[in-house]
Amino acid sequence: MYKIIEQIFTFLYPIFRKWGLGYNFASYLSLFINIALLCFLAYAIYVVFRLLLVTIIVFVAQKTKTNFDDLLVSNKTAKYIAHLIPLLFIYKSVPIILDKYEYWEDIFGKLVGIYIVFLILWIIRTVFNALRDYLKVKPRYSDKPIDSFIQVIMIVLWLVGIILIISKIFDIDRKELLTTFGAVSALIILIFRDIILGFVASVQVSINDMVRIGDWITMEKFGADGDVIEINLTTVKVRNFDNTTTTIPTYSLSSDSFRNWRGMFKSEGRRIKRHILIKTSSIRFLNDAEFDDLKKIQLISGYIDTRKREIDKFNSVNSIDKSIAINGRNITNLGLFRKYIIEYLHHHPALNKDMLMLCRQLQSDSNGVPLEIYAFTTDKKWENYEYIMADIFDHVIASVGYFDLEIFELPSEKVFLN
Repeated sequence: MYKIIEQIFTFLYPIFRKWGLGYNFASYLSLFINIALLCFLAYAIYVVFRLLLVTIIVFVAQKTKTNFDDLLVSNKTAKYIAHLIPLLFIYKSVPIILDKYEYWEDIFGKLVGIYIVFLILWIIRTVFNALRDYLKVKPRYSDKPIDSFIQVIMIVLWLVGIILIISKIFDIDRKELLTTFGAVSALIILIFRDIILGFVASVQVSINDMVRIGDWITMEKFGADGDVIEINLTTVKVRNFDNTTTTIPTYSLSSDSFRNWRGMFKSEGRRIKRHILIKTSSIRFLNDAEFDDLKKIQLISGYIDTRKREIDKFNSVNSIDKSIAINGRNITNLGLFRKYIIEYLHHHPALNKDMLMLCRQLQSDSNGVPLEIYAFTTDKKWENYEYIMADIFDHVIASVGYFDLEIFELPSEKVFLN
């Protein structure tokens, strides 16, 4: 190969000398013609190899079932390889064409060599980009931080490329250069601190399966509340539900606290945990006359009969004086209301009956008695979940008056004006 190139670019000068041209004129004329010929041949090699490589890859892509080769085409791998081949031709030709011009030979040789290093790195990057796109469509790898691992590999390759470029520019032995890099390793670690921490965090996130692409996470420190759309070496991108994007340092996932909602989506239901405040002064014992009306509420009519028989029997056996309501056992409007809510929840078609379901009374305070509903919806989709929860509390709030209870609320401005 080298002999062929040498024959192409050395035959002009002897011919010009035979024609009687001067030394300098023959030398410069052959130089300019050789440079023009080099550019033409390099471009011709580029066109031929680009057409050949693209045709081969497209043909293979059409014949194979995998889409990896299609991704190589879309990432323009063939185009960069087609650039590399004429560059190698130029790199071999420059010492021959500029044989008598050592200064320019050294400069152009270094420039071409540097460009070749960059081009090789670009080719490797396109292959890794194609590999990344290929793995992301695979269910097994779609939620893995592939970007982080590819970025680490590319950083190492870029460091190797920089070492080669520096050794090429300054004619430094590579072993000596590596020794120098080792001596300043502390400075390198300081410069690449975030990258190193991000890589360690990426490995921990992947091994411990802490976060996947597509997970809904909440991280109050960074104002993140949405779906993870990207995990790379230094940052995690979260698309919030208001369509803004929050960027979180990757190492924060292993050093700070955050909430991942994936377990909820994998479970059999999504939790409802919300309360209403019952006005304390509205809570009282029920009398016999009121039970007739309350038994018209179908969900608790059987419970009222059973419960009343038990209480009457207890009070009779123990000779309880019922002239005062506080004596003996009684049914309160709040207790009956809680039972009604439980029955209502058990009959609601959108709740999971196999999971915990209760209506509990929380610690009372100056605002009244909190009555909390704790249940799980079968539909975990956000908009459906909110609709189900609103539907339940619409009914609960509207039902309070049937039990002669009141919901606590602060007095409005109109009350004070009146």
